[in-house]
Amino acid sequence: MTSPQDTSADARVGGRAASLALLVVLFASFMDLLDVTIVTVAAPHIAADLNASPAQLQWMLAAYTLALGSGLITGGRIGDDYGRRRVFLAALAAFAIASAACALAPTAGALIAVRAVQGLAGGFMVPQVFGIIRSSFEPAAMAKAFGAYGAVQGLASVAGPLIGGALVDADLAGLGWRTIFWINIPVAVVALVLGWRVLPESRAAAHSRLDVIGALLASVGVLLVLLPLVQGRDWGWPTWGWVLLTAGVLILAGFLRFESALARRGGEPVLAPDLLRVRPFVAGLTASVLFFGGLASFFLVLSIYLQAGTGRSAWDTGLVILPYALGSMLTSGAGVALAARAGRALLVAGSLTLAASQALLWWLVRDGATPGYWPLAAAMFLGGLGLGLAAPILVNVVLAGVPGRRAGAAGGVLSTVNQIGGAVGVAVLGTVFFNAASSAGTATAPAELFGDALAQAMPWQVATYLLAAVAMLALPKTAATHQD
Repeated sequence: MTSPQDTSADARVGGRAASLALLVVLFASFMDLLDVTIVTVAAPHIAADLNASPAQLQWMLAAYTLALGSGLITGGRIGDDYGRRRVFLAALAAFAIASAACALAPTAGALIAVRAVQGLAGGFMVPQVFGIIRSSFEPAAMAKAFGAYGAVQGLASVAGPLIGGALVDADLAGLGWRTIFWINIPVAVVALVLGWRVLPESRAAAHSRLDVIGALLASVGVLLVLLPLVQGRDWGWPTWGWVLLTAGVLILAGFLRFESALARRGGEPVLAPDLLRVRPFVAGLTASVLFFGGLASFFLVLSIYLQAGTGRSAWDTGLVILPYALGSMLTSGAGVALAARAGRALLVAGSLTLAASQALLWWLVRDGATPGYWPLAAAMFLGGLGLGLAAPILVNVVLAGVPGRRAGAAGGVLSTVNQIGGAVGVAVLGTVFFNAASSAGTATAPAELFGDALAQAMPWQVATYLLAAVAMLALPKTAATHQD
């Protein structure tokens, strides 16, 4: 997403200035990651307050991740061309404003709209984090900076459910779920003030022409595919919904043709067609969509089950999810350390472990059973172990099968596809869950109703991670860099 060559060698910083610069970009990264996990815990309260339909709940997650994915490659190139510090601060300010708009949203539709704006701002902000670290730190300090970034990712995954649950239950000033968005404002203000003072400016040596048409075609195509998947139940599955789905598929096919034509003319497409001829990369895209597509959707339906089905509070829901994050933190270090020797084996093991955790949860909620904390915590912890083995190294193993000169473009595409996969996962799994819940009789007890809905959704999750493991078998054996 960013060019390794910069015009400004004097952009390097050290000492206290380097620490403050790193703190600024980590603040921003923490906010972006937090806003993915924190909303899932608050979802039942948002639905009750704004009278949101199940489809609208799905869009509150899908709109953010889809917009985030749409902005990643374009945002990275704009930062390369016009200055990463400038684009980072502008995107951070937009993220803060959108967060305030989310907190003030009067309706579910308004919240979905500003969540999309918030996600787009995040899509422009996140690539600058990597660009600023690469251009601003010496090699030794850069390794430590990326290590700190990884630690922040783990912290955000742990903190999201707990902070979300605590804020919702505390109901500060009667604001309820709205505090999960207000919390972004003071963090963003501190980051903006510090960033204005300490972040160095940098940009790529050569300008690249943005593939605006390609980016729009991809975004519109994915949106038209998602619309009938998410809204189909509310619409009553009309014929024109399937027409939209078909149109989306055709537009995505047209996107691929446009990208091929642009590449032949010497342009810089969003998706370089030659990457699709690299078998390990195609397998990696498939594995990535399946693997990450199951995460955001899973926590949405789990949160609804735990709160609406079993009567747990938002805080108790966060505590149930906590072992998942702890398990991930426990294995992620080992996964990274062993990636250069056994990357593919770790990915397959991680995906199979996740499948086992979903199968265990499926068994726990069968026949309307209401499991206690420790059985649920065991299933969550097992899933976290699998996530930690695979998630931190998946991108590196996939890129190991890509020629070195194409690694940058492939990384940008892969990061974008991860986000789009999350949106697709929310659409598919959420639809299965809510269809199952709506088909139950009105006299059904909440625990049985939502437990049965979760039990019907879990086979899809198990199948998703089994298919991801199969796709991973076509990846390179290790995360060793491919040489041209």
